[in-house]
Amino acid sequence: MDEHMWDSINGIRLWRNAAQRLNDEGVERTALELRMLRVRKVADECGAVAEALHGTIGADPEKGKTHTWLDVSTELCDVAVAALVALTAITPDAELLFDIRLQMLANRVKLSDEPSDEPSGEESDEESDATRDVFR
Repeated sequence: MDEHMWDSINGIRLWRNAAQRLNDEGVERTALELRMLRVRKVADECGAVAEALHGTIGADPEKGKTHTWLDVSTELCDVAVAALVALTAITPDAELLFDIRLQMLANRVKLSDEPSDEPSGEESDEESDATRDVFR
């Protein structure tokens, strides 16, 4: 991923933290509370994807088709951004960790000559060790 993207991700995190610095009672939030809000945003965005997906097939008979696949795609981008913002909120090594994890996942799918739709669900010891090494 390029440096500009990470600058934007960090800028969004700083903006959200500033916008949500105070709670409803006007008390300043702790760093932990702000981190939790960043992670919670990922779940909110996942809900928006589910709603858009629901709308593409007209699953609610009272509403009919309310969304397009472009809407789903846009919401998926929002999930990705929210996840990267949350990652930068919980570790200063977000970029490195993301790069390592992405490479591990890419390597995992290259292990077999035949593509499979079934995820293994298993993380190799090598993957776990490499991820832990980032934070030692």
